Amino acid sequence: MNKTVIFDMDGVLFDTERLCIQCWEKAAKERGIEGIEEVSRRCIGLNDNDTKTLVLEAWEQRFPGQAFPYEEFRRKVSEWFREEIQKNGLPLKPGVEKLLPYLQQGGFRIGLASSSRYESVVSHLRQAQLIDYFSVIVSGDMVEHSKPRPDIYLLACRKMGTLPEHAYAIEDSPNGIRAAATAGMQPIMVPDLVEPDEEIKRLCLLVCRDLTEVMRFFNQ
Repeated sequence: MNKTVIFDMDGVLFDTERLCIQCWEKAAKERGIEGIEEVSRRCIGLNDNDTKTLVLEAWEQRFPGQAFPYEEFRRKVSEWFREEIQKNGLPLKPGVEKLLPYLQQGGFRIGLASSSRYESVVSHLRQAQLIDYFSVIVSGDMVEHSKPRPDIYLLACRKMGTLPEHAYAIEDSPNGIRAAATAGMQPIMVPDLVEPDEEIKRLCLLVCRDLTEVMRFFNQ
């Protein structure tokens, strides 16, 4: 069995995707913007650059010629997200606290490839006391284009000194699965907000209900 595992963060380690969408909807409601939920779900797994491009393109299609206050909107979303995390803490996904020690003790090399900004990734991992499990952290601001393009996973594999085909990717989103598969990795999906369709299932080595099921796979 290959001994390198690279995790996504939001939606895999932390139950933060749902909270993020709620903050998008709150900011949109404040400004009278409708239909933001569908756009926000399409942004799952994207870095800041690609998220901005997608949102502005979607806005232009709906309201040609009307400017969208993207930077102000994103600042408000980030502000509410930070407030919720400070108030209620980071919600861990089921199985995280067992899987990471299990892999570490089993001699696996563990990396992280998240589309979020490096500062945010490190802050979350430190707050949850998980950062010491990861030998390599690659974030969305380290690449021009993040998921579904393979750049972020290819960079993570290079930093870990492993060939992509020798590494597992643990992902929750279709964008993440596409990125890992295109990189040539072995994708394992633990669906969060979006269930895999037939295309995504074909790209996956395995689809698991939760991280406890992932641990059973590595325990075989």
